[in-house]
Amino acid sequence: MDYNFFIQYWWFVISLLGAILVFLLFVQGGQTLIPQLGKSEIEKTMMVNSIGRKWEFTFTTLVTFGGAFFAAFPLFYSTSFGGAYWVWMIILFCFIIQAVSFEFRKKENNFLGEKTYNTFLLINGFGGTFLLGVAVGTFFTGSEFVVNKENIANPIMPIISQWTNPLHGLEALANPRNLLLGLVVLFLSRTLGSLYFINNINDQTLQERAKKALKVCGTVFVVLFVTFLTITLLSEGFAVDKETGLVSMEKYKYFNNLIEMPVVLAMLLIGVVLVLFGLGKTMFSKIIFRKGIWFAGIGTVMAVLSLFLIAGYNNTAYYPSIFNPQSSLTIYNSSSSLFTLKTMSIVSLIIPFVLAYIFYAWRKMDKVSITKEEMQEDGHKY
Repeated sequence: MDYNFFIQYWWFVISLLGAILVFLLFVQGGQTLIPQLGKSEIEKTMMVNSIGRKWEFTFTTLVTFGGAFFAAFPLFYSTSFGGAYWVWMIILFCFIIQAVSFEFRKKENNFLGEKTYNTFLLINGFGGTFLLGVAVGTFFTGSEFVVNKENIANPIMPIISQWTNPLHGLEALANPRNLLLGLVVLFLSRTLGSLYFINNINDQTLQERAKKALKVCGTVFVVLFVTFLTITLLSEGFAVDKETGLVSMEKYKYFNNLIEMPVVLAMLLIGVVLVLFGLGKTMFSKIIFRKGIWFAGIGTVMAVLSLFLIAGYNNTAYYPSIFNPQSSLTIYNSSSSLFTLKTMSIVSLIIPFVLAYIFYAWRKMDKVSITKEEMQEDGHKY
């Protein structure tokens, strides 16, 4: 297990965390569906409590994803979070107001009022998911920055990475491919949110409404995803020469990555099939099929994981610079030291136990589906 092994290991771990995060965005997607599906106060209460019991999983995974990225690939963290700070600040703001909203929307005498917190949930649901997709889109389209590691010795301005655009990340919104991926993530979250409501809420009326919403959101998501995937696989990518480290444009780079990494290709195909099965089975079953979230959820993790892997593996710049391609970040030129990665790898051995606890806690919370009767009883409710 040499330095290269640990670098690739940590890119896989971060990619897996990112994939799990995208699945957990069903919470945000569910928030956007509350005004659409909930026609009465009790129905809205059921929906809020259904996803409210899971919002901490999403928030924790986001923080873990960012923390792992910072520790394993600090140059990316300093370049992106230090340069494209506006887009990341807005994303973080969207998630902070979500946490506050779930905790205070039903508190007596809260000075903002329940409607304000409900609006915050919508901002988080629409804005957080869309901007996350836009930010990840820059992994494929590139950003405007320059990296000069020699600046670390400059006593006046020891800044390695510099952003060359005064918009500091907001310029990503001008790229159609980034916007497309933002819409993909948004409609995926709404699709998964519909599937989760069908699974978690024991109310036929709400299940039927969620099924109708699923037909629209699911169809839009599939069309957008196929469009994004096709454009990405047919576009140029930032290839890195293994010997010299020089970055050059390669035609069909991401398609070539899939062909040259058959395991990743198989993962992508299986993930897509699972998502389509979960959607199709739920949409077209005469009786309510409640397990679609698990097929679509596992498929989502596999498909998103494969996209992260083709962005970083196989001599690919995962964070390209369109201002100066030679400043592009790879998993090799942006990683931590061997000692740091080794130490982190030992700590990462507890991850399976954490996942097992999450699975146990999830099962305990979802042992009994949410009903109107439960929401009318005394007890903690969001």
